[in-house]
Amino acid sequence: MARPDKAAAVAELAEQFRSSNAAVLTEYRGLTVAQLKQLRRSLGENAQYAVVKNTLTKIAANEAGINTLDDQFNGPTAVAFITGDPVESAKGLRDFAKDNPNLIIKGGVLDGKALSADEIKKLADLESREVLLSKLAGAFKGKQSQAASLFQALPSKFVRTAEALRVKLAEQGGAE
Repeated sequence: MARPDKAAAVAELAEQFRSSNAAVLTEYRGLTVAQLKQLRRSLGENAQYAVVKNTLTKIAANEAGINTLDDQFNGPTAVAFITGDPVESAKGLRDFAKDNPNLIIKGGVLDGKALSADEIKKLADLESREVLLSKLAGAFKGKQSQAASLFQALPSKFVRTAEALRVKLAEQGGAE
């Protein structure tokens, strides 16, 4: 039977997996305590970075319904549980890994979908949610302006065509 402290640790980790938008597994071998502290700060306030035991974390991930990470639980592992914008935290991990090559991104999960290390790096290259939403709003506004111009152009073009037809008929009537 499992010891109560291990059962509690598994339950806590499983809850973190369930309540997170994303989780990123890293290998931290060779990083100092000061560097880990700096890494935690670079992830932002919507992420929690925890050094974990592989066996317990694997059990907790499976309990949370995440079984795509099973092969990544080897070596010294730490997990970044991300509750906010995953792009911001992925950028923090990527930037920290550039400066500290001892941090290795193994992979992760985003909304239940497994991500490779390369996919996490691509996620980090995305713009933040707020920037993407503002670009979308700008695109919608631009399309509305185009539609308004089009709707406004139709009546004025009709009036110009009708006027040209009237002038042409007047010229033909006067010429006969």
